[in-house]
Amino acid sequence: MILVTGGTGLVGSHLLYHLSVKNDKIRAIYRTEASLKKVKQVFSYYTSDVKLFSKIKWFKADITDVPSMKPAFANVTHVFHCAALISFNSKDYREMRKVNIHGTAILVNLAIDAKVKKFCFVSSIAAVGDALNDNLVDEDCEWNKEQDNSGYSITKFGAEMEVWRASQEGVDVIIVNPGVILGSGFWKSGSGKLFTQVFNGFKYYTEGITGFVAVQDVVKPMIQLMESSLKNERFILVAENKSFKEIFYKIADAFDKKRPYKLVKTWQTELAWRISWFVSKINGVAPLLTKYSARSAHNVTKYSSQKVIDAIDYKFESIDATIQRTCKNYIKE
Repeated sequence: MILVTGGTGLVGSHLLYHLSVKNDKIRAIYRTEASLKKVKQVFSYYTSDVKLFSKIKWFKADITDVPSMKPAFANVTHVFHCAALISFNSKDYREMRKVNIHGTAILVNLAIDAKVKKFCFVSSIAAVGDALNDNLVDEDCEWNKEQDNSGYSITKFGAEMEVWRASQEGVDVIIVNPGVILGSGFWKSGSGKLFTQVFNGFKYYTEGITGFVAVQDVVKPMIQLMESSLKNERFILVAENKSFKEIFYKIADAFDKKRPYKLVKTWQTELAWRISWFVSKINGVAPLLTKYSARSAHNVTKYSSQKVIDAIDYKFESIDATIQRTCKNYIKE
C-alpha cells in the first residue's frame, strides 16, 4: 500500500495520477470533500478514464493529529509526503512549524512504527544552501542557519531533519528539492498565480533568476527514485534556471497577451513590502508582498540537477514546453 500526503495539492494530485497508472493500492490523505474536485480536474488533463481516479482510497485525516493519522498507516509500505504549508508571511510562521516540522515528525514516527520500507519527502530548493564563488547550487551546499532565512525555508529544513531521523531508524528515505514548480490545476495559489496574473494583463516583471521545473518532472523522478535501490539521498529537481522576466514573457506569448513591460527595481520592492506590511497591520489583511517574497524576486541563484540526471538517467522537459502545455490547460477551463 502506498500512502500519499498532500494528495489534494499541486504535486500530490499530479503524483496520484502517475501512481494510479501503475498501482492499484493507493491511499491518499484529504481534509475536505471540496478539495477532491481539484484532483479530478488534474486527472482530466491526462485522461477521460474515471477508473483511474477511483483507484485511490481517500482517507480523511490531519497530518498534525496523531489519532487521525495512525490508522492511515495500516499495511503501508511506501510513503510520499507532499503535504506542506507554503507562506512568506511572518504571521504564518508558527503554523508552518506545526504543519511542516511537527507534521513531518508525526509521519516519521508512524512510518518507523509501521516499518515502512521507503519514505519520499518533497522539500524545496529553499532548504538548500548557497553556492560559493557563483557556482551552481547542488546537493552538497550546506544550509546556513545564520542567514536571514524565511520561515518557509527554516521549516522545510527542519522537516528534512526529521526525515533524516527516519533513515537512522531503519526507514530508507529519498528527499527531493524542487525549484519553482509549474503545472496545471491550481490557478489561484503558488505558481499558478503567475499564469492567472499574466493572462489578466500583469504589467510588472523583475530580473531575478531561480530554478523552474514542470510538476511532471517532480513526480516522475520521485516515483523512479522510490522504485530504485537508491536510498538516504537528496536530489535537486530543476529543469532550467530562468529569470522571472523570461518566464513572464513566455507565458504572455503562449497566451498571446501583452508582455509585462514595467521593470520593478530592488528599491521599489523594498519600499513596497514595507508599505504592504504597514497596511496589513492596520487592516488585518495578509500583505500582498512580504520581505522574503520581494527579495526572492530579485535574487540570482542557479541550481544543478546533475545528480538526479546521473542517478536515474532522467531527462527534463524544457520550460518552453511546460509553459505551452500549462497555458493550453488554463485556456480550456
